[in-house]
Amino acid sequence: MYLRDQQATLRVMRRVFLAAACLASPLAAQPADPAVAVSAERLRADVDKLVSFGTRHTLSSQTDPNRGIGAAVDWGLAEFRRISAGCGDCLEVVAPEDTVQGNRIPQPTRLRNAVAIQRGTQRPDEVVIIQGHIDSRGSDVMDFTSDAPGANDDGSGTALVLEAARVLSGRQYPVTIVYALLSGEEQGLYGGRLLAQYAAQQGWQVKAVLNNDIVGNTCGSDGYCEPDRVRVFSEGPRADLTDALRADQRRNGGENDSPSRNLARWIDALAQETPGSLDVRQIWRTDRMGRGGDQIPFLEAGYPAVRFSVGVEDYDHQHQDLRVENGVTYGDTVDEMDFPYLARVTQLNVRAADALARTPAPPAPVAEAAVQTFTAIAWQAVPGAANYQVWQRPTDASGWPDEPVIAGTTETRVSLAGVRGDDWIFGVSACAENGPCSPVASAVPAGAFRPAAARN
Repeated sequence: MYLRDQQATLRVMRRVFLAAACLASPLAAQPADPAVAVSAERLRADVDKLVSFGTRHTLSSQTDPNRGIGAAVDWGLAEFRRISAGCGDCLEVVAPEDTVQGNRIPQPTRLRNAVAIQRGTQRPDEVVIIQGHIDSRGSDVMDFTSDAPGANDDGSGTALVLEAARVLSGRQYPVTIVYALLSGEEQGLYGGRLLAQYAAQQGWQVKAVLNNDIVGNTCGSDGYCEPDRVRVFSEGPRADLTDALRADQRRNGGENDSPSRNLARWIDALAQETPGSLDVRQIWRTDRMGRGGDQIPFLEAGYPAVRFSVGVEDYDHQHQDLRVENGVTYGDTVDEMDFPYLARVTQLNVRAADALARTPAPPAPVAEAAVQTFTAIAWQAVPGAANYQVWQRPTDASGWPDEPVIAGTTETRVSLAGVRGDDWIFGVSACAENGPCSPVASAVPAGAFRPAAARN
């Protein structure tokens, strides 16, 4: 433990030294918005490279240097190391690994994720994760020999994560950003589960998981197109509710105020504030109907997580063998993608991660309003918070209003005179000094941005 703490201290000292050196250089003049550096050309080059591995099926070769999941994960790790070298070894590159067996994995199989950790300088255990899955599949989920290009599903998400690392890694943040390429998604969310377990083992306080899966096309097979919209999926009642919290929520409300739902609202507001951003369509369910993604293991562990996905999916070019039938071309190939659109989804992720890594963690507020003509709201002080905002909305309102009812308070207990709490949902966000504010945490049972087992 002592050695690990020493190594972490040395890494932080080195980054501070490098940052000081950069400030003395004219190259240090970075744009305020890191998303402007996102490149559609680099995104396409990454997807082309991923497709070149033939198949990235989880059961494919672990040892072939040119084909299969082993080669793809090795390449992802090498890309992270190359990015890290460009910022003075600012990333710690790791490959969490396990041997798994179960549904869709009939034999014990090596499972590896490619992960890069950009340590925060002030609160390194407070973590934002940007992730996508690197594995692919064809029509038969057990076919690990046929070509499965996986360009959009999920070469798009993998490329997005790598590009986010490129444009954010040269900056310093008080909070840690983790970039993750996950294996085993198509076989049953194995890579997501492995990273969620790794997060718990590291003692991370995960305040947001941005899962990107199928984020690179704009038109469906029926010709319907959504070129200016991205969907963000978020759960309602939390996956990790205890029986006691579920009963408390049923009585006192909060079904629409999970941390993930409030994270989605915050991302939507961020997009609205940014000229030229994609429009966010919030989808109030955990994932698409009857389907799933790597945000789910994090939700089950109690971590706030959302899924980004295209406005409209193209089912002819997803989970399909390469073929032509009745004049229809099938297969998840690069030519069916829209890279300027993928760049815009990447920009939204970059802006979200940049802001989340600069904000304090959301508070854990509690509202007291029973049998009184006022409402009291209290919370514990949050590390890194300069002040707080207090929010109020009708119980049937879909989102928070444009302005808080109290802004800039340094108190951790406020009273709203004349406000009878029965009719309202309340929340609190924490704000950095001269910086952005966190997502709102609702003052409802299980509204806090931490595992429910930790209680409100």
